[in-house]
Amino acid sequence: MKMLCIDGGGIRGMIPIVILHALEKELGRPVGESFDLVAGTSTGSIIATSIASNYKMEDILHYYKTSGKKIFKRQSKVGIMKSIYNDLELRELLKKVFGELTLADVEKPLIIPAVDITHGRPFIHRSHLIESQNDDRSIKLWDAVLSSCSAPVYFPPNNVENHYLSIDGGLWANNPSLVCVTEAMHFFDKKLGDFQILSFGTGKQNIKFPNMNDKNWGLRQWMPFQFPSIKTKPKLLDLALHLSSESVSYHSQLLLGEKYLRINEELEGEIPFDEISFMDDLIQLGEDVFRNHKSDILKFLE
Repeated sequence: MKMLCIDGGGIRGMIPIVILHALEKELGRPVGESFDLVAGTSTGSIIATSIASNYKMEDILHYYKTSGKKIFKRQSKVGIMKSIYNDLELRELLKKVFGELTLADVEKPLIIPAVDITHGRPFIHRSHLIESQNDDRSIKLWDAVLSSCSAPVYFPPNNVENHYLSIDGGLWANNPSLVCVTEAMHFFDKKLGDFQILSFGTGKQNIKFPNMNDKNWGLRQWMPFQFPSIKTKPKLLDLALHLSSESVSYHSQLLLGEKYLRINEELEGEIPFDEISFMDDLIQLGEDVFRNHKSDILKFLE
């Protein structure tokens, strides 16, 4: 059983998209045909759901290029009185891409981690049928994806059919690899040696907090301002997502050994998940990563 996992990371999701686009050109077929299950969190949920729905990565890359500026258009500089971004453009894009499809319409097993803040618990949207009273496969795909993308402070919570409020699944599973491990063992009755995971990160960030002598830490330190615009950077959230991804990667590697292939390149400095000015750099990085890891990826798919 082969599984594909894609991390969250906002606009940095362009890195795995470019890699998967290059892989589709190399294989001459949709990338989804190479995997038995796909999983993605936040921006990774957009990519994973697109794969499970048989969309070409070329088309998804186009959507990221053309919609990034609209989605990350600020309505607030700090996010105290209202979220920094509204979710209107993202919502409309997801509706355009996935239409009226529901989770039940997706034939390939798909996993989308989210957070149910109404009841204070992690939540998993699944396309495959399991014996669980909590699963609702009638939810629209766009609704499930938007739930996983709603980063706190930066986007408002997603109201899922007036049943509960949902926010970014990256708060507990930014790298969904361990979710896939438990899914394979518990619901697909697999043992550790029976499945493999190809995991794509959205770049290892070099996030630093250098204010060593500042004893009065507050919002200004955790979410520093960019000058001269005086807008906050998502530094604390990026750090939390980065640590979540890398810790899961470490434990997944220990559990699966050679059955776990993690592709996550070092970034040169900090690239905030909402910084659209780096799009060209991210595309180039994705192309470089594919060239550097092409043989490893193709060997995994054998």
